[in-house]
This record gives sequence, C-alpha cells and structure tokens, in this order.
Amino acid sequence: MTKTLRPLAYLAALFTGFAARAQDVGQDLEVIGKPTPGGMSFQPAATDISQATFGLDNLLHIISIVIAVFVALLIVWVIVRYNKAANKTPGTFTHNTGVEIAWTLVPILILVFIGAQSLPVLFKQQEIPEGDVVIKVTGYQWYWGYEYVDEDFQFSSFMLGEDELEENGYSQDLYKLATDTAVVVPTGQKVVMQVTGADVIHSWTIPAFGVKQDAVPGRLAELWFTVEPGMEGVYFGQCSELCGKDHAYMPITVKAVTPEDYEAWLEGAREEYAGIPASVKVASAE
Repeated sequence: MTKTLRPLAYLAALFTGFAARAQDVGQDLEVIGKPTPGGMSFQPAATDISQATFGLDNLLHIISIVIAVFVALLIVWVIVRYNKAANKTPGTFTHNTGVEIAWTLVPILILVFIGAQSLPVLFKQQEIPEGDVVIKVTGYQWYWGYEYVDEDFQFSSFMLGEDELEENGYSQDLYKLATDTAVVVPTGQKVVMQVTGADVIHSWTIPAFGVKQDAVPGRLAELWFTVEPGMEGVYFGQCSELCGKDHAYMPITVKAVTPEDYEAWLEGAREEYAGIPASVKVASAE
C-alpha cells in the first residue's frame, strides 16, 4: 500500500457515495488518551496492562523515595554526629561486620521484591493471547497502514492538517495527534496488534494502553491489550522510534467503542474499504 492510494481512495469513495462512512463512528466519543500541557503523571489507564504497568511504576517511585530519604537522613546524621567538633577522638576501626552484612542483604531483598512485582507485569505484556480482533500495523515513511486480518480490508492513516481537523470532528489542540482514519477496536475484547515496518524501524505506541512495540522491517512482532468496558473514547499515540525527517508527523489514533458500535463500524468498513455490500455475508473459514 503506497501513499498514492490515498487520493485514489478518496476519489473512489466520492463516486460510490461511501465517503467517510466507516470513520464516522465515534464522533461523539470523549478524547481520553492525549498529552496534557504541563502534565506530570500518566494518561488515564484504559487497559489492564496499563493499570498493572502504572501501578508498578508508582511502587518503584515509592521505593526510590524511601531509599533516597533514608540515605539523605543517614548522611545528615553522620555529618552531625561525626564532625570534628562533636567527635574530637576519631575511631580507629576499619570495618563493621554487621553493617556490611546489612548493606549487602537489604539491597538484595529490595531487588528480589522488585523482581517479584515486575515479572508478572512483564509476562502479562509478553504472553500474547488469542485475539478476538487481530490487526496488522505497518509503519511507513511516514504514515501507518492497518489491515484487519480476519476481515480482509485495510486502510492507511495520515496526520490531519490544521485545516482538516474540524471537518473530521477534532479540535485545533489535537493538531499533530489526529489522523484521517482511526483504528477502531471494541472494549472488553482482546486486541492483538501484529507490528512490522516497510522501510525503516518505526514504533507503535498508545501511552494510555501501556503498549509500545518497535516495527522492524522483515520481522512481525506482537502486542495486545483489552480496553476496559466504560473506557470508550479516543486515544492518541505517536511513532516512538526516530525514523527520518517526518518522524514527528506520523501520529496514531485509536477509537475504542462498544462491541455493538464496533459491529456497526465493521459493516461500513467492509463496504468502504473492501467493497463488500452490507447485504453480503463474508464466508467463514470454518
């Protein structure tokens, strides 16, 4: 799929009367996953993976703060207790066995605890389940291509210009985030993304989902997520691997909708992208 297909697709849509039909879904969705100016925290966690990942990050911050405070207090205590004025006769010992055992065992126990909390989160991310929805995403210089593997249709996704935002239902502050087409996924279902690159290394990521996967040419990697029911909305991401001069202009838009809205979107998408009329049933592989 090349960039030249974009105007051709628009032209075909105009003649067939299906222009923007599939992408009309979710026009009233709340924008949930987007950067916040001056923000200091994560975007809202929309998947169980992001909830687990953000929770682990918060735990590590707490551990780091406790260690930093303890070391700072220890340094202050040593300065006060063992300065020249308070300790006129310095000690002559060279080491303390109890202290040495403590500063060896305590860090080991802390690291074991962190590892015990980290591994389940890592396994959750890396053990790819069978997907209810499987989407192949391909990174190009500089846009994204999406193929709904089980539905036999595909489309490209380009960043919207400033003058195109409002007509596509986006506000001006979403410039460089919103795209002309969006990945549409149902909430409450396992979505597996098969990620690859067509030219150089790209990276597909949605911060609110807690997922990020490099798109490497010649390799097919996978990630997965399940958007929590009740978290229907619009989520944005960006290519997260430096891939050339227009790296900053290949954003990602995902619309999470209810299963009912997703089925309705699929019907329009089959018609718009694959040319399959709504009355025609796609033959089952079984």
